[in-house]
Amino acid sequence: MPSRTGFDNEKYLTEQTASILLRVARFDNKLYLEFGGKLIFDYHAARVLPGFDANVKMRLLQQLRDKSEVILCIYAGDIERKKVRADFGITYDSDALKLIDDLSEWGITVTAVVITRFENQPSAALFRNKLERRNVRVYTHRHTKGYPTDIDLVVSNEGYGANEYIPTTKPIVVITGPGPLSGKLATCLSQLYHEWHRGIHAGYAKFETFPIWNLPLKHPVNVAYEAATADIKDFNVIDSFHLEAYNEKAVNYNRDVEAFPLLRRIIEKITGSMSFYKSPTDMGVNRAGYGIVDDAVVRAAATQEIIRRYFRYACEYVMGIAEKETVQRAELLMNELEAKPEDRRPVLPARQAALEAEKTGKGTEGIFVGAALELPDGSIVTGKNSSLMHASSALVLNAVKRLACLPDALHLLPPNIIESLSHFKKDVLQGKMVSLDLEETLIALNISATMNPAAHAAVENLKELRGCEVHMTHIPTPGDEAGLRKLGVNLTSDPDFATRRLFVS
Repeated sequence: MPSRTGFDNEKYLTEQTASILLRVARFDNKLYLEFGGKLIFDYHAARVLPGFDANVKMRLLQQLRDKSEVILCIYAGDIERKKVRADFGITYDSDALKLIDDLSEWGITVTAVVITRFENQPSAALFRNKLERRNVRVYTHRHTKGYPTDIDLVVSNEGYGANEYIPTTKPIVVITGPGPLSGKLATCLSQLYHEWHRGIHAGYAKFETFPIWNLPLKHPVNVAYEAATADIKDFNVIDSFHLEAYNEKAVNYNRDVEAFPLLRRIIEKITGSMSFYKSPTDMGVNRAGYGIVDDAVVRAAATQEIIRRYFRYACEYVMGIAEKETVQRAELLMNELEAKPEDRRPVLPARQAALEAEKTGKGTEGIFVGAALELPDGSIVTGKNSSLMHASSALVLNAVKRLACLPDALHLLPPNIIESLSHFKKDVLQGKMVSLDLEETLIALNISATMNPAAHAAVENLKELRGCEVHMTHIPTPGDEAGLRKLGVNLTSDPDFATRRLFVS
């Protein structure tokens, strides 16, 4: 079925730009704006708000380019433990480098990088060296002395004052960073401390897309945010401070509400006067709720995202990455909306494909993998593994044949190419797994396209798979996962391994 739009980017941009400029005007033409979530490639927002441009926040910054600059924060501990951003499959330090490049392509320069809670961790020190030798300004902030109990120490030359001041020149300073807990708030407050000591009455605000404060607490879009942060145990609450101050219900998340009394005291200590804000919701400038134009569409999309998160955590649990409580939390959120894993349309067809593979006895190592993909028109295509290729390889070839209106019986990859690649993997490279994963299949398909018009037509239709929903009955191997990520599909899998081997290269 064709996708419907639930979000109006232009309406959102107009509302959001006005909100930020209004907030800057409240202060001494200097605002530290903490950007929560992803500044660029915000695929979570694009999935739960159909029509949302994953780079709309960059368009916002472009509109404010003459008035804004960017400081990038990254937590030293995330560098040290090589934390991975799942949608790109790269570590947070690599994501920071990518973000600097991406911002540059949009014409926006990163003023500085701050490595937060820096304690001379070896990997963080190497990261600093790498940046500095490429002429990027790098600052290191250690844990703030006295935080969170001794406010007098926190707001002193030994606390925030111990952090080196980062000179900035624009009215809006965007503080962003990969992932939660990156130290963005501490960097904002440290800069605020230094600005007020310099006689500049700067302000602080928060730009966090989720949860959306003017949607109901249990709206699927807000529940999807809880699912996305189940691993760090975030949950949404009614902002009690906002309710008391304005007799108006607003949704925020637990960490902001819990931290607000402390944050208010810190701001009062820095400024020597009353806090800027009466509630955590007051701090925000988010206008995403005003961009929603079809509530039914975003409700359905958000429910699907919660199911996807459940599958992801279930797989991460069997891989030893996630805790059991995270899986249970995602399952509970799914149950709250009376949703179940099978409500994801490709799930049952993928499992049926695995059963069919088992009946024919065509599998690998006695494991039978099924995969299914929902095409843009709502039809479902399936694939299964064999001694020749992985299930995801068969799936993608079947999908592009359908899109190119080619007969199912047509071979896009000549048998001699497949045999040659299998021989190369087994006899030349001494590999143990000879069937073709998706990355290998895509390369072979592109080579075949130089001689085969049908393969050329199939290659041209690969881009139509972006945004399609895919489910596999087993966790994809690295080559399959990388290929599916490059195609831009939304992938889930059952928490079972596709091979009995502990190491898969």
